[in-house]
Amino acid sequence: MLAVLAALSGAIAVAAGAMGSHWAGDAARELLKTGSHYQLVHAVAALVALKMEARGPAWLFVIGAAIFALTLYAMALGAPRWFGAITPIGGTLLIGGWLWLAWSAART
Repeated sequence: MLAVLAALSGAIAVAAGAMGSHWAGDAARELLKTGSHYQLVHAVAALVALKMEARGPAWLFVIGAAIFALTLYAMALGAPRWFGAITPIGGTLLIGGWLWLAWSAART
C-alpha cells in the first residue's frame, strides 16, 4: 500500500508541475513548482526507504509531502493564504523522515 501511495504521489507531482508550466500565472506557478519538486523528490525517497526496509521514514515522506505540497497546490488554486501556516507541518515531517532514515541506515 505504501509503495502505491508513493507512486501516486509521484504522478500527482508531475501533473502539478505540468499544470504550473502550462496553465498557471506567475504566483501560482511558483507554488506549483515548489510543491511538485518536493513531492516528487519525496515520492522517490519513500520508494528508496522501502527498499531499505525503513517503513517509518517512508510513511513520513509520503505524509509530509502530501501536507507540504497539497497546501501549496490549494493556495495556487485560490485557497486562502492561511493554508501556508499548515505547510511547515509537512516540512517538519519530511525533515523527520530524513533524520529517521539516517538513524536507520547508521544502525545497519
